[in-house]
Amino acid sequence: MPRDPRAFLWDVQQAGQAIAEFTAGLDASGYRASPLIRSAVERQFEVIGEALNRLSKDAPDIADRVPDLRRIVSFRNILTHGYAVVDDGRVWEIVTSMLPTLRATVTALLSELGPPDA
Repeated sequence: MPRDPRAFLWDVQQAGQAIAEFTAGLDASGYRASPLIRSAVERQFEVIGEALNRLSKDAPDIADRVPDLRRIVSFRNILTHGYAVVDDGRVWEIVTSMLPTLRATVTALLSELGPPDA
């Protein structure tokens, strides 16, 4: 039985919230200085990218409503497979400039579609 597509959105929402909490009060240099926070943030971006990748396969009509979905999945692939070339500055830029938009989009979709079935 396929997973409820809203569950993928829920996973994105939860991972985005975790990133916001992990990075609260930090600036770029504070982010770079903490291997623990960098690892945690990268892991949550991996979750986001994987959830959106699965959403695109299971519910393309919903996935089409997520701006830059392909770029987000590609970013996940870099974090997972290209770990040796991850640019901390680029990750921080995504945290501060792109993640808020993604979180707002997912929150709006979940408000419209309702929470995932338990």
